[in-house]
Amino acid sequence: MLAAKDQTRLRIERMEAEREQRRLRTKELRISRAEEERVSRANGNPGDVDFIGLVRRWRDDHAGLARPHDNHSEATSRSGDDDDKICVCVRKRPLNSKELLKKEHDAVSVLHPTATVHSAKLRVDGISKYCDHNSFKFDHAFDEDASTEDVYVCTAKPLVSYVCGTARGGSVVPRATVFAYGQTGSGKTFTMGGIQKMVADDVFLTLSNNSFDDTGCSLENTTCSIAIFEIYGGRIQDLLNNRNRLKVLEDGRGEVVVSGLREFEASSPREFLRLLDEGNDNRTTHATEANDVSSRSHAICQILFRDRRTGRMRGKLSLVDLAGSERGSDTKSHNRQRRTESSEINTSLLALKECIRAIDSDSKHVPYRQSKLTLILKDCFVSKSARTAMIATLSPGSYSTDHTVNTLRYADRIKEKKVGTALAPSNNRSPARPAPARKSPVREKTAAVAVDSKPVIIPDERDDYDDDFDELDDIMNDDASYDEQAGGIGIDAQE
Repeated sequence: MLAAKDQTRLRIERMEAEREQRRLRTKELRISRAEEERVSRANGNPGDVDFIGLVRRWRDDHAGLARPHDNHSEATSRSGDDDDKICVCVRKRPLNSKELLKKEHDAVSVLHPTATVHSAKLRVDGISKYCDHNSFKFDHAFDEDASTEDVYVCTAKPLVSYVCGTARGGSVVPRATVFAYGQTGSGKTFTMGGIQKMVADDVFLTLSNNSFDDTGCSLENTTCSIAIFEIYGGRIQDLLNNRNRLKVLEDGRGEVVVSGLREFEASSPREFLRLLDEGNDNRTTHATEANDVSSRSHAICQILFRDRRTGRMRGKLSLVDLAGSERGSDTKSHNRQRRTESSEINTSLLALKECIRAIDSDSKHVPYRQSKLTLILKDCFVSKSARTAMIATLSPGSYSTDHTVNTLRYADRIKEKKVGTALAPSNNRSPARPAPARKSPVREKTAAVAVDSKPVIIPDERDDYDDDFDELDDIMNDDASYDEQAGGIGIDAQE
């Protein structure tokens, strides 16, 4: 009997010791967690430390995959290789003050040429945390430390040389277009504004350097003129001429003409910038849930190079700052007008995607009549000498991961010919994150399971689809809201 009591006593003492150890571990974990939160806040990345830790470990495992940008080869191919008609790049901005106030963490990793979105998830038990890692690969990928000049050098600068300085001659008129696309508040207007200023200097520098080239555009034989207009709610307005209403007409030769659009000649970079500032100040903006100063129109800046003697066009460069894309779930508190705007914006963005894909795949049919935006830019789509650069801007906040994934899918599906695998297999990967047995697809979805367990890689089984309605459902993500918006458009048309 006494021995039985001793065994019971030993068991109780062991249980008390284990309980004390658990309490010490819990206390240490709380102290460590508080320290991690303090360090994260000091680094400008507040939020859930568990998800931050998962993202940090993923970045440590894949840090060796980043490659430097090859600007020289890119510029060479852009100016002379007809097989490379489109360049797609992405740019990530830093966390802004609103996201920091909401305690969002950085959920996007950019390792050129890939961009990866880390979507924070909870398992069915409501406790275990993991991340879905969606990776996409592009021609160029820029992180938050990259400057606008870095983006310009790889995207718009080669197009300026292509339009102004190529010795093509004959009836071939080089045309180039630069698009800025992304979620509302992701930095499209900021990026395009910086590119416009650099184009102003680069255009006149190129024209000056071409003075000894009889076949290229130069200050002696070419004039540079600017026209800026916007497409808002189905209306076209001249931003340099008192916002006058314009009409889109098509002549007997199939050329699309914006009737009433005024062109202003610029003889110096200073005058060029003055016209740009005037046009940008007249652009339509409204406050939305995502952005206090959201661009609600597609702004198009056309730079035309004409022969001084005959007035014939020798080159054309279009800088297009697209309106921000929105999902239907983000417009529930909007009024009828804001919802109609969102519907028209998303419809035109889908039409634009199909036109750009047709350019890259040399398709015989280009669906440019699906929206006024693509109709106005018809010559940039159907011309064999057309070149295009797409800049997709990304919001890094953890609450915007769905938007960011949709933006990356949009940019990824623009090119029919894929750039390559999203994440190349690496021999020096950590054993805790094994490489898949088969070759990684362009879009690979990896799932990192609970913090205290080994992560596994789950291949993304989603098939590519090109159906417009499925793509619209991806972007809007709210069928009921979209039906209501589409109905609103029909009412406007009847009125």
